[in-house]
Amino acid sequence: MSQVVRFSVSLEPELLEDFDRYCRARHYPTRSEAVRHLIREKLTQEAWEADEQEVTATLTLVYDHHRSQLVSKLLDLQHHHVEQVVSTMHVHLDHHRCLEVIVLRGKAGRLRQMADELQTLKGVYQGHLVVASSKTSLPA
Repeated sequence: MSQVVRFSVSLEPELLEDFDRYCRARHYPTRSEAVRHLIREKLTQEAWEADEQEVTATLTLVYDHHRSQLVSKLLDLQHHHVEQVVSTMHVHLDHHRCLEVIVLRGKAGRLRQMADELQTLKGVYQGHLVVASSKTSLPA
């Protein structure tokens, strides 16, 4: 387990009440855990905005697998970006629609570019890219 350092924060009473409501609503066991989560989230977001920062992300796609050549194009693009694709999970939602979750790792700008290429293919109904972590957002 990593070492922790204590520090204090001064807040207006109203802000503290809002923060405590936030903590209760999300079931944080302590304020410290909520603060750690918020700091990691902000650092990850900033890393995501810096194109050259290494990040891990997921790309979730819902698409029509009967669309002409779509599956082939999706696979070709994944193979073209083989350095960034860590793994994939494929789920058949119904007779026509599939859900694919692609775990990605690489420079933020490159992952955004890949996601844009995949999400804009004809037959892709939904696409959502979520950054999960950066090297700076998680404890060592």
